[in-house]
Amino acid sequence: MTIIITAFERSPDGGQGLARDTRVRWALEEVGQPYEVRLVSFRAMKEPAHLALHPFGQIPTYEEGDLTLFETGAIVLHIAERHAGLLPDDANARSRAITWMFAAVNTVEPPILELTTARLLEGDKPWSKERLPLIQNRIRDRFKQLSNRLGDDDWLDGAFSAGDLMMVSVLLRSRSSGILDEYPNLAAYVARGEARPAYKRAFDAQLAVNAGKPPAG
Repeated sequence: MTIIITAFERSPDGGQGLARDTRVRWALEEVGQPYEVRLVSFRAMKEPAHLALHPFGQIPTYEEGDLTLFETGAIVLHIAERHAGLLPDDANARSRAITWMFAAVNTVEPPILELTTARLLEGDKPWSKERLPLIQNRIRDRFKQLSNRLGDDDWLDGAFSAGDLMMVSVLLRSRSSGILDEYPNLAAYVARGEARPAYKRAFDAQLAVNAGKPPAG
């Protein structure tokens, strides 16, 4: 069955890998599964056809036969459970990798998204100047904890897993703030993720859409 995902017709980041479809593309590339992409405009995301796939009117969605999924954590977990390459064979290691997936989206990502919202949507508010440092320090608190846990290891728990895929994707969203560079081992961790061939293919595919041309190959 053909796997179909949805993505922005024109991504707000201009194809720099921050849109959440990149996480799904990356997972599919890691496990060697072909897929098709249906591009969706901002207007179409709020129309009934797309809302039937994603009740909150966002991207990405994942369709495979009669299965439809939304939320990147759920989609990446589904891919990882169905195809070898993203979860360890050992049951305990597998559970730990899944734990890191949840930690990425539930613990590390929220303050990063809060900072984005504060800058883009609340920057003109009179209280914005005082609030930004508070959010930035919440990010630093999480990064310090994650940095201490990672230490000098390449990945969070042994070999690269879906947990690393999700965590690297989340950390990438903080790069523009400069906070990531305050933690050299986390910056190096993200760079290792970006250096993976599967990530490069996913990134190039999204960038090509936003450049208005099909990906090479």
